[in-house]
Amino acid sequence: MSSIDASTTRDSGKTAPESGHHPPPPLVNFFGVDFVLRFFLFASTISALIVMVTSKQTKLIPTSLSPPFPAYVSRAAKFDHSPAFIYMVVALAVTCFYSIITMFTSAFVISNPFPSTKMLFNMILFDALMAGIMASATGATGGVAYIGLKGNSHVNWNKICNFYDKFCRHIGASALVSLIASIILVILVIISSYSLYRRSR
Repeated sequence: MSSIDASTTRDSGKTAPESGHHPPPPLVNFFGVDFVLRFFLFASTISALIVMVTSKQTKLIPTSLSPPFPAYVSRAAKFDHSPAFIYMVVALAVTCFYSIITMFTSAFVISNPFPSTKMLFNMILFDALMAGIMASATGATGGVAYIGLKGNSHVNWNKICNFYDKFCRHIGASALVSLIASIILVILVIISSYSLYRRSR
């Protein structure tokens, strides 16, 4: 009887710790993806900024004089002629500088895969702020660009893209790349939020 009790005690001593302790699940992180997305954010913002700043075209516009005496006026179209385009340039410059800073932060997080929740929370806040700025600047630029492309007969705003075709192509390309940058920032917010959620469980 004593030998049976002893064996039972030994068996229970071996199995009890195994059933009571479970290894913690591995932490899921997307820090490598985060770094790549921030690199693409830098590439998209610097590209859109260069395209927007170089959006300048000069054309000879005919005047309303009679045909025997045709006259033309030289007019230039530049980004700094519109407050919406100036806002876009400022937003792109700020977001580009922000992407450079956060790329270094993301590289530090990769080398230290257990960042503090405060760092993740701050990245969520600033990513969301940059996403809002970029989205508003892209919307403002897109609205003005659409009027330049189609005009608005209700308020007698004439379209200009039939004259300034190169200028309008630059503005359209910059707005499209800025929209991509805004989407990247939204994805970064989602990734950082999910990482913070996994650490809070």
